[in-house]
Amino acid sequence: MKVLIVNTSDIQGGAARAAYRLHQSLLSQNIESQMLVQNKSSDDFSIKTIANTRLQKLTNTLRPYINNIPLKFYNNRTKTLFSTSIFGSNNVIEKINEFNPDMVHLHWICGGMLKIEDLSKIKAPIVWSLHDMWAFTGGCHYDELCKGYLQECGNCKVLGSSKENDLSKKIFYRKEQTYSKISNITIIGLSKWLNECSKNSTLLKNKKHIHLPNPIDTKIFKPFDKKLSRKLWNLPDDKKLVLFGAMGATSDPRKGFQELSKALNKLDKNNNMELVVFGSSKPENEPDFRFKVHYLGNLHDDVSLVTLYSAVDVMVVPSLQENLSNAIMESLSCETPVVGFDIGGNSDMIEHQINGYLAKAFDTKDLAAGIEWIVLNKNYDQLCQNAREKVLKSFDSKVVAQQYIKLYKEVLDEK
Repeated sequence: MKVLIVNTSDIQGGAARAAYRLHQSLLSQNIESQMLVQNKSSDDFSIKTIANTRLQKLTNTLRPYINNIPLKFYNNRTKTLFSTSIFGSNNVIEKINEFNPDMVHLHWICGGMLKIEDLSKIKAPIVWSLHDMWAFTGGCHYDELCKGYLQECGNCKVLGSSKENDLSKKIFYRKEQTYSKISNITIIGLSKWLNECSKNSTLLKNKKHIHLPNPIDTKIFKPFDKKLSRKLWNLPDDKKLVLFGAMGATSDPRKGFQELSKALNKLDKNNNMELVVFGSSKPENEPDFRFKVHYLGNLHDDVSLVTLYSAVDVMVVPSLQENLSNAIMESLSCETPVVGFDIGGNSDMIEHQINGYLAKAFDTKDLAAGIEWIVLNKNYDQLCQNAREKVLKSFDSKVVAQQYIKLYKEVLDEK
């Protein structure tokens, strides 16, 4: 069986890392998997790129900016990512069809890689893992709870638009026309939450859906000695360490940095805590946490992540909307309990007061209570053990790869 995994990049970003992990998992199960990307950062020979010349690399760099030109007319848009996908690479569909795969597995395909209309030109059956809401919205990657995708978009909250026939509605119709031409497509909701959103959306409600998670290699993401980890990161031995991190950790409002700030200010100063932040350097206007903060910047390899997760006492993921967070899965796999709001796909991984704490949605007081409940828990070691066991049972790469292989076979049988 030949599977082609398509993603904008290979290892940069959460969706890319998840797609690459699936690719590696399939290879370990003797599936002939290849990965096609626009932006290649690794030296993995099984990953092919559509940019082989200087000119192609240049146009790939410029295309996202060109795609964003229509957004300049919306001065009140929010910071939530919005992709128009008007222009894609000229050779990407040709490359996909040249591979002649039995299955094309799409992941995150924005950033100028594929334009919407190109999807109907893919010859092989398609499975599409949804890493956010973009596939069924009028362009936003998260809808900021507006639920316009249940109708036909327009008056877009993310664009800050009060017009019915705005850019979001035009993109919505482009998707509607394209999807009507694609018969053999299976939508994968990586979390139960996103799967239900997609199943109820106007654009994708008539397509086949299945809920399958991302895999994680538990042989890589495993507990590391806590004292040694703290020494490696120059973190104190005598403090309770709270970890927060994501791509654009302090700049992306959806990641909940402000909510975390409010929660930390509700904690008792005598709890002997310090905050550790990765994915961001110290912001220009740093909140007053009343706790010492260690800003570690961006991390670029799994070893750094493993030692960091192992160094801390609790991971906090205060996102306002979240699909299936890599950070939560990675932290649990390293035996570090997680606190997050009970939203999105968080409950797929966090079992309340078993391996972490699910705070009431957007309730910063309860988020603070969850942090204290973890770090002061008399059965802390059991929480850590439960965290690892949850991942081994539900998300280990061998377990999840077999589920994807089964799906591929079912799709091919239907063909």
